[in-house]
Amino acid sequence: MPSFRVARTTALVTVAPLTLAVVGLVHPRHLTASTAGDWAGLHIALLPVFPFLVLGLVVPLWGRPRPDAEGALTVVAWIGCAVYAVYYSGLDAVAGISAGTVVDHHIHGAAARLFAVGDQLGQAGVYALAVACCATCLVLWRRHGIRVLPGTVVLLTACWSFVDSHIFWPRGVFTMLGFALGFLLLTAATAERAAAGPAPGLLTER
Repeated sequence: MPSFRVARTTALVTVAPLTLAVVGLVHPRHLTASTAGDWAGLHIALLPVFPFLVLGLVVPLWGRPRPDAEGALTVVAWIGCAVYAVYYSGLDAVAGISAGTVVDHHIHGAAARLFAVGDQLGQAGVYALAVACCATCLVLWRRHGIRVLPGTVVLLTACWSFVDSHIFWPRGVFTMLGFALGFLLLTAATAERAAAGPAPGLLTER
C-alpha cells in the first residue's frame, strides 16, 4: 500500500476520535446553570461527530461481504456500528442537548432523569461498538494475522473505558486517544501485511 494511501487512511480513521479528544479538554466537568449553555451548544456541535468514530471499523472492511464466515462477521460489524451511531447519538441528544437546555432554562428536576435515560442509551451504543470492534478484528485477524493483535487490545480497552467515561477529562480524553491509537495500529498492521503478502498459514484464493 503506497505511503500516501496509508497516510490518507490513517487521517480518515483517526480524525473523529482526535476531534473528540480535543473537545473533551474543554467539555464542562459538571452541568450547572453557568455551564448549561456551553454544555448544550457543545453537544449540538458534536452530534455529527460521534457517529464517525466507527470509520476506523468501516474503512478496513470496505466492500461487498463475501458469502462466508468473514462476510458474516463483516455484517455483524456493520450492524454494531449502526447501533452505536444511533444509540450514542441518542445519548448526545438526551443527556447533552436536552439536559443542557432544561438547566439553561431553569427547569428543575428534569436533568437527572435525562441523564439516566442518556446513560442507558450510551451504554447500549458502546456495547454495540465493542461487538463491532470484535467482529472487525476477527476479520482482520483472518486476513492479516497476529499483527492486528496490538490494535485489537487497544480498541477493546478503549471500549471498556468508553462505557462510563464519555469524553470527559481526563479518562474520556485518553479513551478517545486510545481509539485513535487502535485505529492507527490496525491501519499500519493491514498495510504492512498487504505489502508483504498473505500471512503465513493463511490460504489465498487462486
